Amino acid sequence: MRFYSTVLCGVAFVAVLAAQTPPKTWIDPDTGHRVVRLTDEPGSASLYFNQNGYTADGKELIYTTPNGISVLNLATHATRAAVTGSVRVIVTGRKTQNVYYTKGDAVFSTDADTGVTREIAKVPARGSVVTVNADETLMAGTYTERDAPAVNVTAPGQPQQLVQAPNKGQMMEERLAAHIPMGMFTINVKTGEVKIIHKSTDWLNHLEFSPADPTLLMFCHEGPWHKVDRIWTIRADGSHITQIHTRTMAMEIFGHEFWSPDGTTIWYDLQTPRGEVFWLAGYNVETKARTWYHLERDEWSIHFNVTKDGTLFCGDGGDPGQVARAKDGEWIYLFRPELIPNRGIEEKSFVNPGVLHSERLVNMSKHQYKLEPNVSFTPDQKWVVFRSNMFGPTYVFAVEVAKAQ
Repeated sequence: MRFYSTVLCGVAFVAVLAAQTPPKTWIDPDTGHRVVRLTDEPGSASLYFNQNGYTADGKELIYTTPNGISVLNLATHATRAAVTGSVRVIVTGRKTQNVYYTKGDAVFSTDADTGVTREIAKVPARGSVVTVNADETLMAGTYTERDAPAVNVTAPGQPQQLVQAPNKGQMMEERLAAHIPMGMFTINVKTGEVKIIHKSTDWLNHLEFSPADPTLLMFCHEGPWHKVDRIWTIRADGSHITQIHTRTMAMEIFGHEFWSPDGTTIWYDLQTPRGEVFWLAGYNVETKARTWYHLERDEWSIHFNVTKDGTLFCGDGGDPGQVARAKDGEWIYLFRPELIPNRGIEEKSFVNPGVLHSERLVNMSKHQYKLEPNVSFTPDQKWVVFRSNMFGPTYVFAVEVAKAQ
């Protein structure tokens, strides 16, 4: 990804920040990394950390605006509108150039290159569609059999809410306690056929198809993390429901799970116990091997992500009000993983321990963390994309992994 803009740094950057005029590019004086503002529309945002926002050819980024969904060319930064109107983006396809979204009571696809649009199916009542499988033959979502207490989720067909609700914790408790009957369903992308694959009175959420296996779907039991067994997988036909992590101590929490790009590993935030000891944990769905990378309190991040080749991780940090209570955690981070050599007992059931070595990429002290930055690597692995309100309105930014020369 190449950028053609004038660099603002040092005193000039501080002056621009004070004036709340978003620069197009600067070198962060605290980290030495180049940062660019990718979008021009106030209120524009990159996708949630586990939503694929890059087109299948790796050349473009999908982002949301107050007017719909737009496309940004990663090489030239040229943008164009792909979908207009009140819509809720789902993901971009991994096989085609399609972007998938809900509008009103239906789910659609639009080719990001040609603009060709197709209505796929109607969304079940009180339901939402949230993921598309690797070969773009199935979509999946959930519905409730009656209205649920209001929580920080978005109604079908409405734009995604970017800012956390101030009383989210209370709402999460109330929603979990309600035990509202729910169903998990798939939609055949070609025919529009809806199939119910799982029913539960647990709160089902955070569905995400494997990026490699079209039949493997990850989901969570949502709620306060210390009260739920969160991470599960299920086959697209409703079979083989598998619990991915089992709690071994009181107040152990785990969540914000996401797939590695090759579909081999589920990564997630693990704390043993909550707010005290921090890990980025991985579970290999093929070998069942577990890897835990330790990180310090200030390095903990609301969300993590990983490069296509699995060699680097990134994180979006957090302010003192987050679970880690970090005193100096308001940074975009780069992490280099290192496994600890095993010089002892070889046992397949043991966790493979390691550490994450951090590098700070962007000073986020001016960012208000009620908006989560939601980091992701570009397909070429050279940039970390995130959203931020550091200048007031929300925009999409990227920071270069390599230090500026």
